[in-house]
Amino acid sequence: MNIVCLDLEGVLVPEIWIAFSEVSGIPELRRTTRDEPDYHKLMAFRLAILKEHGLGLREIQDVIAKIDPLPGAKDFLDTLRAETQAVILSDTFTQFASPLMRKLGWPAIFCNELLVAPSGEITGFQMRCENSKLTTVRALQSCGFETVAAGDSYNDLAMIRASKAGFLFRSTDKIKADNPDLPAYESFDELLAGIRAAIGG
Repeated sequence: MNIVCLDLEGVLVPEIWIAFSEVSGIPELRRTTRDEPDYHKLMAFRLAILKEHGLGLREIQDVIAKIDPLPGAKDFLDTLRAETQAVILSDTFTQFASPLMRKLGWPAIFCNELLVAPSGEITGFQMRCENSKLTTVRALQSCGFETVAAGDSYNDLAMIRASKAGFLFRSTDKIKADNPDLPAYESFDELLAGIRAAIGG
């Protein structure tokens, strides 16, 4: 039994924090898991900037409401889900993901939770589990699934390497250069073909 594990941002939808950076005019918020391997360090950095500028959940959600999936992403996901089981494993947060899942046709997603004060200030975050993508892949494998994984960032590498097949998708030149053994695709057609080959479809 196969299950495909996909990253969300940069793979199916644009990077939320980059979009918010552009709208807010705060260039420091362009930093993502493509740039910083330590997710806790990255989020502490982001929350400090939000606090400094007096920005909270509502402002970010206003930007997310205007974000659409990447061109071709929904068709890719619909085709994939008709052929095999798939789940999105993301380090984003339920408060961010819900409107994006609606636009993608409500696929299954495992992600994290923001801690939000009544004022709307984001005061912290609750990770679903440590090393959430790798931990989830291992748990799925323990349930009898063979996993195939795809992502674009440092925090995707563990789940990709732990799977029977894994792919980089629209990743950075540095990540691709540092992981030359991983197939790297730029189009959804290529990714779908790679997944089909991996699962014997």
